[in-house]
Amino acid sequence: MMEEIQQSVEKRSFPPSVTPECSVLVLGSLPGDESLRQVQYYAHPRNVFWKIMGELLEFDFSLPYEERLRLLNRGGVGLWDVVASGVRPGSLDQHITRERPNDIAALLERFPGIITVCCNGTASYKYLKRYFPELFLREFPSIIQMPSTSPAAARLSYDQKLRAYGEVILPLLKGGVE
Repeated sequence: MMEEIQQSVEKRSFPPSVTPECSVLVLGSLPGDESLRQVQYYAHPRNVFWKIMGELLEFDFSLPYEERLRLLNRGGVGLWDVVASGVRPGSLDQHITRERPNDIAALLERFPGIITVCCNGTASYKYLKRYFPELFLREFPSIIQMPSTSPAAARLSYDQKLRAYGEVILPLLKGGVE
């Protein structure tokens, strides 16, 4: 009974965290249960997103959430999710159903300085391609499928994930965070 109720509950993404300084947009799929509970992107304690971004942009990943978001944006990185809402028991992307996309194309129009979209994992890339195939036909922004920072994606080590994000993101940023 509880599982039936959980399956029928629609989950929603957060508003985008993007500023005109952003040249990179990191797209997740849909926030997991811990992120939804805390109303924070990448809130699961074993998700390495904030640790990676803190290391790349030289800020303490244990800072309060609003400060991390501010430093991330100031460093040139924005956040959003491809899926605006969907039904999903638990946090695994493979269980998302009845999904509806966020308007990624409109966001990119509003922020023309975004030259690279990094899909955090396979699901965000798959949904972006499904709902916005026209974005893949353009020269800009370039769209790159990145390794998932989720604890469910354990096939790569932290160092491998850090290296992958660093190789893509660091050359695009405007000098990091002051």
